[in-house]
This record gives sequence, structure tokens and C-alpha cells, in this order.
Amino acid sequence: MNGADVAILAVGLISMLVSLFRGFVREAFSLLVWVAAGYLALRASGPLSVEMSPWISMPSVRLIAAFVGVFVVVLIVGGLCNYLLGKLVEGTGLSGTDRLLGALFGLLRGAAIVLVAVIIARFTPFPNDPWWQQSQLLPRFEHLAAWAVAQFPDSLQEQIRANQLPEADESEPTSSDEPPEPTPELPDEVRAEP
Repeated sequence: MNGADVAILAVGLISMLVSLFRGFVREAFSLLVWVAAGYLALRASGPLSVEMSPWISMPSVRLIAAFVGVFVVVLIVGGLCNYLLGKLVEGTGLSGTDRLLGALFGLLRGAAIVLVAVIIARFTPFPNDPWWQQSQLLPRFEHLAAWAVAQFPDSLQEQIRANQLPEADESEPTSSDEPPEPTPELPDEVRAEP
């Protein structure tokens, strides 16, 4: 077990503990609010940025401002609804079951976070590093990441494969088809000895 394995376990444990204290209903609704905020911000930022043109002249700044504005407003409204929903669950007396299901949800969320990190890491040299290769947990997540990517649409799979860094070859090349580049000759003035 190396540092990468400890980090994976820490992500799972922290996510599980947070969800244990917040409960399943609040965690699931919170996830729904984040997804809704992202979706609504993507859908509404284009038309809203056009409406903001009298106040902001640069189109890219308008688009970012519209996206962030919609995202934050949805998060605030969703957060208030989530608070009220949490109070409602506490009033029903189901808080023990809710917390237990929340811990399970948190563990799954932690695994999903690690899975996304492994998929993103495919675009970096990390998988070729010794700490990655020596990890006991990362190979399991690599298999899961390969399965998850296989579920994506074909066009997205092609983009992922095209942008993924190639695996490092352990063997050194023995010969090269190209001759080595000649070393440039230095002028006599530079070669003069001190």
C-alpha cells in the first residue's frame, strides 16, 4: 500500500463521513441541485449573455458571467430547498436510516470521484510513474475506468483515445532508422583555449 492507495481510501472515508452526517436525502438532493445548476447554466448562459450585451461588451466575459450567475442562483435556491428538505426528514424520525444510507451514498460518491480522477489521469504521464504502477487500488479503478469509457458514445471515446497519452514503453529502442544528428562544428574563435 502506497501513498496513492492512502489517498484513495481518504477520499472514500471523508466522502462517507460527510454523507453520514448530512444524510442520504440531503446528499442526493444536493447532487441533483449541482447537476441541475450545471445543466441550466449551460442551457441558459447563451441566451442570457445576449441580453447582457448592453452592460458587458466582451462576448466571452458575458458568457462566463451568465454561466456563473445562473449556476450560483440555482445553487442558492437548491440549497434553501435542501435545508427545508433536511428539516422535514428530521421531523419524520427517519434520520438514523437516512444517515446510514447517506454513508453508503458517500462511499459510492468517493469511488466516483476517484474514477473520474483516473479517467482524467489518462491524459497525463501519471499512469507511467512508479507510484501509480505500485498502487494496489489504482489497477482496479483503471479497469473500472476502461469500462466506464466504453459506455460513452463512440465519438467521445474516439476523442478520449486521440488525446490520451501513449503508455511508456519499458524497453529501450535498440536501433534507430535515422542516423544520429551530427554535432555542429565550432568556429576557430570559440575553440580557442583560454
